[in-house]
Amino acid sequence: MEIVVRLDVMLAKRKMRSRELAEKVGITEQNLSLLKSGKVKGIRFDTLAAICRALNCQPGDILEAVTPA
Repeated sequence: MEIVVRLDVMLAKRKMRSRELAEKVGITEQNLSLLKSGKVKGIRFDTLAAICRALNCQPGDILEAVTPA
């Protein structure tokens, strides 16, 4: 099973730019970009909670478990 980050989809739905989200959450745009691309091995729960607060969503809206075909 693989975890896929759908942060770009939620940003588009909320009509928010990465820069704005990074400022609201208190992380760098570079770290947010790495998260969006799925190149990170983990995320702190407090960071995930801050992202969800800023986007008014649940963790399941931005993280998806996918079974490889």
